[in-house]
Amino acid sequence: MCGIVGYLGHRQAYEILIQGLHRLEYRGYDSAGVALINDDCNLNVYKTRGKVSNLEQSADGKDTNGTVGIAHTRWATHGEPNDVNAHPQLSQSRSIALVHNGTIENYSVLKKALIQHGYSFESDTDTEVLVQLIEFIKITNGCSTLDAVTEALHQVEGAYAIAVIEDGDPDTLIVARKSSPLVIGVGDGETFIASDATPIVGFTDKVVYLQDDEIAVIRRGKPLQVLSLKDNKPSKINIQTLKLSLAQLEKGGYDTFMLKEIFEQPATLRDCLRGRIVDDCNRVVLSGVEINKDKFLNARRIVLVACGTSWHAALIGKRLIQEMCGIPVEVEYASEFRYSNPCLTKDDIVISISQSGETADTLAAIQLAREKGAFVYGICNVVGASIPRNTDSGTYIHVGPEIGVASTKAFTGQVTVLVLLALCVGQLRGTILPQTVHDVAKALTELPETIEKTLRLDSKIQELSRIFTYAHNFLYLGRGYNYPTALEGALKLKEISYIHAEGYPAAEMKHGPIALIDHEMPSVIIAPSDSLYDKIISNVQQVKARGGSVIAIVSKGNRAMADIADYCLEIPEVPECLSPIVASIPLQLLAYHIAVNKGKNVDMPRNLAKSVTVE
Repeated sequence: MCGIVGYLGHRQAYEILIQGLHRLEYRGYDSAGVALINDDCNLNVYKTRGKVSNLEQSADGKDTNGTVGIAHTRWATHGEPNDVNAHPQLSQSRSIALVHNGTIENYSVLKKALIQHGYSFESDTDTEVLVQLIEFIKITNGCSTLDAVTEALHQVEGAYAIAVIEDGDPDTLIVARKSSPLVIGVGDGETFIASDATPIVGFTDKVVYLQDDEIAVIRRGKPLQVLSLKDNKPSKINIQTLKLSLAQLEKGGYDTFMLKEIFEQPATLRDCLRGRIVDDCNRVVLSGVEINKDKFLNARRIVLVACGTSWHAALIGKRLIQEMCGIPVEVEYASEFRYSNPCLTKDDIVISISQSGETADTLAAIQLAREKGAFVYGICNVVGASIPRNTDSGTYIHVGPEIGVASTKAFTGQVTVLVLLALCVGQLRGTILPQTVHDVAKALTELPETIEKTLRLDSKIQELSRIFTYAHNFLYLGRGYNYPTALEGALKLKEISYIHAEGYPAAEMKHGPIALIDHEMPSVIIAPSDSLYDKIISNVQQVKARGGSVIAIVSKGNRAMADIADYCLEIPEVPECLSPIVASIPLQLLAYHIAVNKGKNVDMPRNLAKSVTVE
């Protein structure tokens, strides 16, 4: 899940690379580095532990000239974060530089073989093994660097996106990918490469998404060349138009990307809903469902696969689809599903959910599902990402780029799409009453305004956060649709404040967690006025009887809970199936303000990166 950026053209590469690294830093920020070929055709490499700003300080005053270069911001997999393990990694002669995102699974076998041939290693990375292998093949076979890279990639096992430059050759940049994203930006006499499109925005809107097992050769003054790694034959080059703006990649006056993205949710949900509710709120239209009616009409079972926050959205999706569509639904962690030998048939639908569309485990789950004959439907945010390219059909959530590592607007967008999906399929199957469709669809159209009202709790939550900033543990409880909301609230707090938190179905508290309740263990209770409200009141009373503090998320006007809980946050009342979307907003704000009070970097929490593109 590292960030790669590269450039070959007529401009000075260094500033473009540094700017690109800053935009990619959400993908990893353990260390950073850059390799450039200067005007004398000499290769210069600068790298350091820490963030991109550390790299800038390290390179200050040094030779950063050159119109070709590659750069990298790292999330460590092999080897601790330090200067030596930072990328770019160099070959033994220090003539070939390589940056890499992914994992070379057979690196130890290759490393032993190279050591036997006299090679020595400076770093603990699998990446250095790959660049050393490229040089070994080039010298042994007397071949070109392109041929050496191709042969080396035939010998490695695992996932990779790589970029390679060589001392003495300022006119060539080689890139390749397998199970790890890489995009090429095509400009006027210049070419950009990156792990995702964010570094390319503002330079060109023409991009090529490199496919698995493809290698691209970028040569100065010549057309882009893309080859299949399997047979070395030319691949079709599909140039697409990028729909991103610089404004979407900036903080827009907010202190952090996370806060911006929390407050963007009214606007992003409008974008998510646009054109999908028609006929005066009496019909829901999703083109991915409409063109595959038979699959959904005849579905025997639906399996939702996802990771992290997307898995929490999937749990909500399970309840939505079962209640509205009458189809049995299972929810699987993609990382477990891919190794479980699942029993799938052609009458099963596998729905994959991912913000980035590049999650390695989810991609592997998709491949397995397709091999077993299931119909695969993707729910994704990033247009052109690997998941929408590898599924049979799907729906984009259209909430715009999410830069903050802790997902906020993507979660509410995913749940919104799952509501739309359940309504759409329920209509097709005749398993949902027209009045229910109208009522839920109408509430969906009003959801942006509902979220705007909920965001007015911000100042109250900011004050409340001061009371609980130094708590060591939290318990989050919910029932029904809001059990997954409790899981998501706990995850947000863990991710950015580093406070231990657990989410539980409220009734399950009695089966163990209640032993932890005391005056130092605050509980956050999600308790809107729904079908299980009376049940959760009892759970709150059990917490209070044991001296625990209670923060309750309740429907506006609820006085009964106010008499029991220590603190109440009132949210607008919505249909039960939409309550997780609204209830998640105060949980996002609570986690945010506690983390800020603790002085944490909420956009770049330790040990985490935005897109998990390696196992």
